[in-house]
Amino acid sequence: MKKKRVGIIGAGPSGLAQLRAFEAAKNEGLEVPEVVCFEKQSNWGGMWNYSWRTGVGKYGEPTHGSMYKYLWSNGPKECLEFSDYSFDEHFKKPISSYPPRPVLFDYIQGRIKKNNVRDYISFDTTVRWVNYNEETKKFEVVLDNLKIDKTYSEEFDYLVVASGHFSTPNMPYFKGIEQFPGQVMHAHDFRGADPYKDQDLLIIGSSYSAEDIGVQCYKHGAKSVTLSYRSNPIGVNWPDGITEVPLLKYFEGDTAYFKDGTSRRFDAVVMCTGYQHKFPFLPDELRLKTKNNLYPDHLYKGVFFNDLPNLIYLGMQDQYYTFNMFDAQAWVARDFIMNQYQLPKKAERRIDIDKWLDANEKLETSFDHVDFQTAYIKDLLALSDYPDFNVDQVAVMFKEWLKDKDENILTYRDKTFQSVVTGTKAETHHTEWMDELDDSKERYLYQEECEDGVSEAHEKERV
Repeated sequence: MKKKRVGIIGAGPSGLAQLRAFEAAKNEGLEVPEVVCFEKQSNWGGMWNYSWRTGVGKYGEPTHGSMYKYLWSNGPKECLEFSDYSFDEHFKKPISSYPPRPVLFDYIQGRIKKNNVRDYISFDTTVRWVNYNEETKKFEVVLDNLKIDKTYSEEFDYLVVASGHFSTPNMPYFKGIEQFPGQVMHAHDFRGADPYKDQDLLIIGSSYSAEDIGVQCYKHGAKSVTLSYRSNPIGVNWPDGITEVPLLKYFEGDTAYFKDGTSRRFDAVVMCTGYQHKFPFLPDELRLKTKNNLYPDHLYKGVFFNDLPNLIYLGMQDQYYTFNMFDAQAWVARDFIMNQYQLPKKAERRIDIDKWLDANEKLETSFDHVDFQTAYIKDLLALSDYPDFNVDQVAVMFKEWLKDKDENILTYRDKTFQSVVTGTKAETHHTEWMDELDDSKERYLYQEECEDGVSEAHEKERV
């Protein structure tokens, strides 16, 4: 019989998790389907694949990534560690709990390079349109190879949408903003804190990106940072120089006026106002329509599109857990595709979805959110053979992390945690986070050698 074909859209952490799941089955001697992954960037990693470009990429496609210079993990690495590939295995030594982006990207790549999945990925290839043929029961996918400017199509029995949901900005309008003389941008196009040194910066939003960009700009020399919230403030103990105010109402020139009657002039504005779930390549009847939340409607187990389960979505939830959650989802999806996991009937799936939606509606605190997603991960782990890890202990770490941030937003990254995969206690970083202005992998891993003048070539060879 002809092999099943599986198409994967996106080679970010979710798409790579799906590739790794199939490779794990292959390594166990199982026959796996034919798998093809399409990635519109020139390298894997999705959001973790940093690019200086904003707006459009090399071939004119909208820029995917929102990563920026000086970005460090804003959660403990022990909470996202792959259970089948530890930080110890990759780095051969303990490292701190909050690595910078280049170090985490190196870790992501390490597992994938070890498992030889690059050959499954068509880079510089974007999906233009998807049609589901009811007669053949196949997905017809129209693709553009950007590098050679060629349009073609392929057919698949299953389609995995792993394109992420942090790349299409939600950009609100405020009266008078078009007359603001300084720079106005969305967090998607923020590429580093350097331009805001000695400036008064207004950040609109109360999300994790608002919190992190505000702190990064403060750390790297912004004169002041003001965060404007819609409903609730972030509410941590901010240092002098960072303040929170209610929602912005309008601009007059370079002066912003807020809901509480206060006003202030600014040099620049960054909109940290979230992202849209956007799937322009999918027809209306296949498109996931949701806002960012912990359990999107219409997805059984947060993965299978209920009206057509052969359409699979990965990583579409709001996220506390990340890499290990994507793995758990990918393993379940793989088992379904390989007929090792049978879905219940559509009506039963709907009941299960509603159960999770009802529980989601009752959540009130951040601790509730952590517990909810912890229960969701456990539910997934019970359905596949993804290597087990102590999810309850990860939940404890998430709650400690939340408390650490409340206590001191500037020093929480100096804390250390213990791996639930290896039991290794993280090392304290050689430099306190507020004093560490170099986010390079070489500086992070080999500070002593760098200070002793070891050649750059030698550092790269050792890494």
